[in-house]
Amino acid sequence: MSPVAVLRLPTQTNLSGFIALLQRLKVPHRVSEEAGEQVLWVPGESLAEQVRELYSRYPEGNDDAPLEASVVPGATRPGFIQQAKSNPLTCAVLLLTFIVAAITLLGDNFSAIRWLSFVDFKIQGEYIYFASAEQGLQAGQWWRLITPMLIHFGFLHLAMNSLWYWELGRRIESYQGALALLGLTLVFSLASSVAQYSFSGPSLFGGLSGVLYGLLGHCWIYQRLAPNPAYRLPPGVLVMMLAWLLICMTGVFELLQFGSIANAAHVGGLVAGCLTGLCGGLWQRARR
Repeated sequence: MSPVAVLRLPTQTNLSGFIALLQRLKVPHRVSEEAGEQVLWVPGESLAEQVRELYSRYPEGNDDAPLEASVVPGATRPGFIQQAKSNPLTCAVLLLTFIVAAITLLGDNFSAIRWLSFVDFKIQGEYIYFASAEQGLQAGQWWRLITPMLIHFGFLHLAMNSLWYWELGRRIESYQGALALLGLTLVFSLASSVAQYSFSGPSLFGGLSGVLYGLLGHCWIYQRLAPNPAYRLPPGVLVMMLAWLLICMTGVFELLQFGSIANAAHVGGLVAGCLTGLCGGLWQRARR
């Protein structure tokens, strides 16, 4: 079922109350910004007509109104296929991640990993020898600045990062658009990789987790400055993610020999995300 534009309103129009009402009614929807307007989308023309009627009666959301006075018949939660169609960039990043995971054998194919790692390396016997980032840039290997986010070591590493990117990526793509999500993903990948390289020097690291902390920080600060339903994270998510970051920084996992964790990448991504959330939230707040 193709998405249908229900409303096209100036960006200064506050839709948060009406969006909250749609969420209460479990109406599938998304909001994007196009050509200076915010556009509300729903799947199907029949549902679009009902939502238009609902908006004509409750443009501010009217949270005190009884649900039975404003129920949209037939509204259901969107299925996985519908969500995938509505968030193509999120799916594209995840698909590319899965392809790289297959090619690199989840971290076992070092001949493939060396082309995607932040710095090149070679293995001789029991030793690994790293080049420097400067050597890679001088050789024109600029892709190394962002491709570490595609490398994962083990199925659990891939599964956890993919699930969180699906959750956070869809929120940003539905509210700010695919180009914004792409730009933020690349910026956070760069920031997290540079932070990790600056902290640990030439080493082998990878994964989407630095990007995820960037997306988390972006949603967190943006929501604080310009509240919107899309960036309203479930209770406890922020606390859990920050607590996990602090636990990882204690070094307990290295002590238990569970493997090294790129803590600097997580911190770098989080700081970058807070900065973009600050800029985006202030800009959106000013427009309102």
